[in-house]
Amino acid sequence: MKMRFPGFKILDRYILGKFLSTYFFAIAMIIVIVVVFDYVEKIDDFTELHAPLKSVILDYYLNFIPYFINQFSGLFTFIACIFFTSKMAYQTEIVAMLSGGMSFRRLMWPYFLGALIIASLSLTLNLWLIPISQRHIVAFEQQYIKRKQNTKYDRHIYRQIEPGIFAYIRGYNDGARQASFFVLERYESGTMTHSLEASDAKFNPETKRWTAPRYTKREFDSAGTETFEQFRNLDTLINLEATELGEINDLIQTMNISELNAFLDQQRAKGSDSINLIEVEKHARYAYPLSTFILTLIGVSLSSRKVRGGTGLHIGIGTGLCFSYILFNRFFEEFAKSGTLPPGLAVWLPNIIYLGIAVYLYRKAPK
Repeated sequence: MKMRFPGFKILDRYILGKFLSTYFFAIAMIIVIVVVFDYVEKIDDFTELHAPLKSVILDYYLNFIPYFINQFSGLFTFIACIFFTSKMAYQTEIVAMLSGGMSFRRLMWPYFLGALIIASLSLTLNLWLIPISQRHIVAFEQQYIKRKQNTKYDRHIYRQIEPGIFAYIRGYNDGARQASFFVLERYESGTMTHSLEASDAKFNPETKRWTAPRYTKREFDSAGTETFEQFRNLDTLINLEATELGEINDLIQTMNISELNAFLDQQRAKGSDSINLIEVEKHARYAYPLSTFILTLIGVSLSSRKVRGGTGLHIGIGTGLCFSYILFNRFFEEFAKSGTLPPGLAVWLPNIIYLGIAVYLYRKAPK
């Protein structure tokens, strides 16, 4: 059967306009509420730390809004779709369209156009814009929000920098670019064979080198005997940058998709134990925007039938489905991060499950 382009008629413009206007209105309303509550919560920090109003607005909230839009895009796509479609069904507009010879598949055309616009916006935000905005938010929070200060670097940082080679840092001061205690350890067959220890090691971000005034080298033979020597003026280049010492989850949130892919390749080469976490982030940036199409299909199929209870019943059922989708996402992501499931499968599994629900509801929708 030959597929024909359905065109873009007055009815399509009507449905698409209703869909997008309801979506953006709902997003705008909730953003206003969230910003007000967030400002009330943080006003003490802003006042005590003398945050300029210009920085609060431009550096924090202007960058906070894209992140919030993307976080709840799927939910508000679903609510917008159910809200105005249910209203059309209650006013028998859907019945009139289908009775006039329009197929349900043809009715879906403007909805999927709207879903394409929203998914494209979400994908652009996820891959490129939100990482940039997150950098501004992190910098602002480090300076003007008390509970976020000094949380960038944990104590007792342990990183694998190459297979069999590990770095341990007791504490890191970003301002001084200095590690209070720095150790390099080499393992063979699970047993430590060499180590290098230095106090007050400094990192140079331009040369990528670590330096220290004094250091100790230790060697361990097969019998467990230890020998050590002390030296002055450590100057070494290792595959470890200061940016990798922070929380990995916070770090990857500030990377665009190109930087994330490069970082993933780097961590794979090192044999890092953070690979699952990075892969989850990478897959989620694509999976969540594409779920817009699935949630739109569920929303239209569910709310296109006129039932007793009207719009409220549709919104109640739809919201329950949407929140269960978000719950499944978080649930399977934790399985992926722990290594129980492959990251790709775990992130995409909720989409696969709800695509099955969408197809079932589509077949049950009024034709």
